[in-house]
Amino acid sequence: MSYNGAAIIAMCGKNCVAIASDLRFGINQQQTTAVDMKKIYKIHDHLYVGLSGLATDQMTLAQRFKFRHNLYKLRENRDMQPETFANVVSNILYEKRFGPYYAEPVVAGLDADGNPYITGMDLIGAMASTDSFVVCGNNEESLFGVCESMYKPDLEPEELFEVIAQCILAGVNRDCLSGWGGVVHVISKDKLITRTLKGRMD
Repeated sequence: MSYNGAAIIAMCGKNCVAIASDLRFGINQQQTTAVDMKKIYKIHDHLYVGLSGLATDQMTLAQRFKFRHNLYKLRENRDMQPETFANVVSNILYEKRFGPYYAEPVVAGLDADGNPYITGMDLIGAMASTDSFVVCGNNEESLFGVCESMYKPDLEPEELFEVIAQCILAGVNRDCLSGWGGVVHVISKDKLITRTLKGRMD
């Protein structure tokens, strides 16, 4: 799970949700191969999934998730709700429980009423829904520490961006397998804010 390195945080705000990840892509816990690795994937305008773990499995799962959502949209003629999508993700992972994908997803999105929904999972799809924040990656302990210190409920989109940006930067500074800046998506009912963060590059 720590072969390529990753750090992902999702947070709930007031009628908004944010998801952030680092950008480093490493090999065998030693070599930094790329500094623009995409770890957060868009499912639709109000739903994103972040994947930590083995990079090849991340890409495979991202394609399968998008495929399942497209099938659902063709059949139902509407976008999948975040909770429904989280159950689909959990199901896909649990199917392969005897030879699992080495990836841990974080689902973040807004439902039809604009309420935030976030959940984390382990590699066989056991969900842990919450109304505050979830983290995954190599350095979960330090990410949990900064999130517990900085997070407050009912933050507005701009405040939520500041909090999650500081959390991801402070968290990856205490981990040598993730870092090299980050990217933050803040999803609200009527707009999406995406910003790239500049961090330590060592």
